[in-house]
This record gives sequence, structure tokens and C-alpha cells, in this order.
Amino acid sequence: MRMTKGNLSKTDTFKPMTFPLFGFINKRRSRIIRFYCIGWTLAFIFLSIVRGVGTVELGNIQLSFEISLLIAFTMGPIVGFISGGAQILTEERIYKHVSIRRLLLINLLYFYLFIMVVVLISYGIFTLYLDLNINITSFAFDRGSFAIYFYVIVVDLLLATLRQVNLMLGEGKLGGLLRGKFYTPREEKRIFMFLDLQASTELAERLGHVNYSMLLQDCFNDLGIALKNEAEIYQYVGDEAVLTWNLNEGLQNENCLRAYYNFTALLEKNGDLYQKKYNCKPIFKAGLHSGIVTVTEVGKYKKEIAYHGDTINTAARIQGQCNALKSELLLSEKLKKELASTNFTYTPMGSIPLKGKKENVVIYAVRENSTS
Repeated sequence: MRMTKGNLSKTDTFKPMTFPLFGFINKRRSRIIRFYCIGWTLAFIFLSIVRGVGTVELGNIQLSFEISLLIAFTMGPIVGFISGGAQILTEERIYKHVSIRRLLLINLLYFYLFIMVVVLISYGIFTLYLDLNINITSFAFDRGSFAIYFYVIVVDLLLATLRQVNLMLGEGKLGGLLRGKFYTPREEKRIFMFLDLQASTELAERLGHVNYSMLLQDCFNDLGIALKNEAEIYQYVGDEAVLTWNLNEGLQNENCLRAYYNFTALLEKNGDLYQKKYNCKPIFKAGLHSGIVTVTEVGKYKKEIAYHGDTINTAARIQGQCNALKSELLLSEKLKKELASTNFTYTPMGSIPLKGKKENVVIYAVRENSTS
């Protein structure tokens, strides 16, 4: 819950996206679960090696190295699934929807509950593989257990930190960066969408820079719904956002178009909240283009995965024509031909000269069919 100024109510918050946590496991959620399952399995294997090679257990429970590894491979996916589910819950239902103080309290409660769950799972698995003759209380407070609890908390914090780094770089980019995938520039076929907030200068002057920044925060939080359409949020530049798709994923089910309309539908759904908090209903206009781009790692002291190429410039220029052509969504003729969609209506806007382009670009306005 955020504290606000002026005409903003202290109790006003934006509801997070309403789809259920495990109502469906999409690509993004499965990637998170897989990351945590692998991370926790490796962490438990590391613990088995450290405690099982050339060391003696201090507690009453003695494990052979082989049994310790078996337990690690059993516990890793289970704990990873729980930890990954908690991360999904945090990203989709909690983060940016509570105050920092309340978020810290939630984190403390989470660590307490998480340790309890780990103890219960451990006791069950140890009972499965060993002939334990102690109760769960003695098991939980066995000599040396608190060092393991500390290790579990540190691992969970490390995985959460790596998850945040992954989000900063872009979904799924961290692994490629560590493998050196982006060290040498390479070409990809992609779709780019540039989204721009209408009347942004007027809104910034009226709201002031703090409240205007909060407006953008809420808008870009709602933009997360585009991930349901396989979008990758590439950049935020001021009041502008850039989405991109692998060409095939963007064309499939018209994801690159549906992402825009799902986003605008969510803005409309939250319209009363925006009106109450900011005395406006935000409208975003967008331009799309497809083509070959180069992707590479740039920067020495601040690394970023960057896309370069005329495709990006053209998409930006097409978006810049939205006001002049009085259209909320424009796309190039090239992308239109690749889509071959029957769920949208395309209106030719002519061959338009774009800044920096030697030849004119044929542009179409897009409108969603009511039956789509």
C-alpha cells in the first residue's frame, strides 16, 4: 500500500492481474519453477559434498555420502517448486502492491514458514530413506541444524537475487549471458512494438514528477499482461516501452497484436482507479515492424543485452505517426503480410515518409474485430 500526496488516496491500490497462480503454467512460470528446482537441487548437492566428503556429522543423524546425494535429488525439486511458486506469487500478487514495511514483514514471515516447510519435507524424506527413531521436534533441533537453516535462507536469498538480475537483463537472458551467448553479435528475426503514453507532457506538468512516475509505474505493471502473449519487455525509455518477440512466437495466434489489446483492455478495466488516483485514463499508442536485428552484449561496467538494426528504428518511426494518422495501433505492410490474420481489420494509411528512411514505408492501421 503506497503513501501518496495531493489527490491520491492512501488506500488506493491497483489490483494485480487476476489470473490464478497455478490456473495455467505458461512459459514464464515454468521457466521460474525450472530455475528454482535446478537451483535448489544444485544447492543440496553442494551441501552433500561439503558435509559428506572427509567430514563427520555433529548431530545424531549420520548420513553416508550416497544417501545424502539421494536426499538432495529428492528434496531439490520439491523445495524448488515451493520456492518458485512463492516467487511467482510475489511477482504477480504482492510486489508493488504493498508498502516496503509490509513487504519486509511478509518476507520475515515467509522465511519462518519456509524453514518450517523444509523441516517437514526433510523429516518425511529422511524417514523414507533412513530408519529414524526420533520425533520431528528432536529432528528439527538436532545439533548442527541451525547452520543448515542459515544455509537454506542464504540459498533462497541468492536464488531470489539471481531472479531479480534475470528480470533486469530480460526474461531468460541471464543463462545466455553466463554462457557467453551474446558476447559475439548475431542476427535474429524479431518483431518490435513501441508503446508511447499519449499526452505525456501534459500529464507530467499536471501531476508533478513524483505522481507522474507513479502513474508510469502502474501502467508498466499492467503491461506485464503482455507476457501472456509471449512478449519480452525489452526497454522502458521515459514514458515509452519497447516490446519484442521472436518472429514465430509473435506471429503465432497474432500474439504481437493481441498483447496490445490485452494491455489496453486492462487499462480500461482499471480506468476508474486511474481516474481516482491521477484524474486521467492513460492511453497508449503503438507501432510495430518486423525484420532482422542484431543482438549482442554491450557495456563493460554496466552490461545490457541490446538489439540493433533498422527494424527497431522503423518500428519507432511508425509509432511516431500514430497522432498524425489518428490511429492507436499502426504496423508496417511487411508485418501485415506475415500475419495473414482474419481476426483484425487493416486499413491502408498510404506510403508514408519516415525520418531517416530513404524510401517510404506502407503503413496500416489495425482494429480488433468484435468477434475476435
